[in-house]
Amino acid sequence: MIWNLNTAALLVPLLFLLTGLTITVVIDPYISRKHRRVMLVIIVLSFTLIIQNIWEEYLSAGELRWFLRTTLAVYGYTLRPVFLILFLYIVQPEKKYPGCWALAILNWAIQMTAYFSHLCFWINEKNHYEGGPLSRACLVISLILLVYGLYQSARNYRAARKKDMLIPLLVVLIILVSVFLDDKVGFLEQPITYLTFGIVISSVFYYIWLHMRFVQDHEDDLKARQRMQIMLSQIQPHFLYNTLSAIQYLCDHDPKAAGETTAKFSRYLQGNMSTLKDDGEIPFAQELEHTKIYLDIEKVRYEDALQIEYDITCTDFYLPTLTLQPIAENAVRHGARGKRRAGTVKLATREYPEHYEIIVTDDGPGFDPEAPALADDGRDHIGITNVRDRLEQMSGGTLRIQSEPGKGTVVTIEIPKKRGKTT
Repeated sequence: MIWNLNTAALLVPLLFLLTGLTITVVIDPYISRKHRRVMLVIIVLSFTLIIQNIWEEYLSAGELRWFLRTTLAVYGYTLRPVFLILFLYIVQPEKKYPGCWALAILNWAIQMTAYFSHLCFWINEKNHYEGGPLSRACLVISLILLVYGLYQSARNYRAARKKDMLIPLLVVLIILVSVFLDDKVGFLEQPITYLTFGIVISSVFYYIWLHMRFVQDHEDDLKARQRMQIMLSQIQPHFLYNTLSAIQYLCDHDPKAAGETTAKFSRYLQGNMSTLKDDGEIPFAQELEHTKIYLDIEKVRYEDALQIEYDITCTDFYLPTLTLQPIAENAVRHGARGKRRAGTVKLATREYPEHYEIIVTDDGPGFDPEAPALADDGRDHIGITNVRDRLEQMSGGTLRIQSEPGKGTVVTIEIPKKRGKTT
């Protein structure tokens, strides 16, 4: 072995990388216990693999020490499939992978033949490594595990973003390139194999992947909570009470209307519950239908005191679920019903070359848009904020509010064609 500055320049950063990864994994509060254990086992085995590489290269340059060098070679070849199985535990830690461990044991058994035969490999009298008929066994088994690991990653995260699969693909590429370089290029006067470098780098990438998965899962959890929050914000206790009171009144005075209103109220609740399943965009026609049901119920309650007008010229676009209904509810509660005389709420849509517009207008008392919008009970009004955030994130859309005290309110939603779906 020729130990020089080039060797140190490669070894020292590698050790620093593993040390830093160890500290990060130990103090990281966001990865699970199982993932932490797997990562720490990978790191410990990586340190031992570096020692094995250096020791074996040292022995190859000295006098023949057959047993020790054979033991080190067996250890190195045995570890390679083990690393790939440990990467599988990062993808899916709850599985046992008995078939993969059987392949690893088979590889170990093949490598152990070096102690009593030339079936796999042997160290000749000149202290050189010689390959036997099964010298490629470790490579073949490792390739099988690589393909299986890629399959598991794709199967378990097929519902995730496609970009998340780039790291497992990159790990496979790194391992393959490392094996090729070790086979075709050799050590080039360095004690650390390319595959050892590839395993350490792959471990870092998988740790990054763990955090990407955590962020994705966290985002999914936030979306679920947001949908629940939106749903609950739309089913206000006073609305439920008033609607049921109206139905009770109709039961005594107009049973037919009571039945129709009950059916509409049921459809309204079903529409709100369906938002828990919808984490994407839905057709505007579906959102409009849900909003119309809500407004029909309000119309039953307020009768001639509330007028609803529609000017729908286009419906062939998509938007996040529960976008229009919260706006219409605000127009009724804080707009049309915020005045003593009869109020009017108007819903309109327009199509332009670059975008679609939804306009919700009321002739209520209006307000100052710069002031904090408060609900009747004095709490922050979360509906509009959620609508604006989801429009921006999911459709690239915007929500504008124009209002003046005494002059009503106009809410305009813009949804770009280039980012939105069209039918």
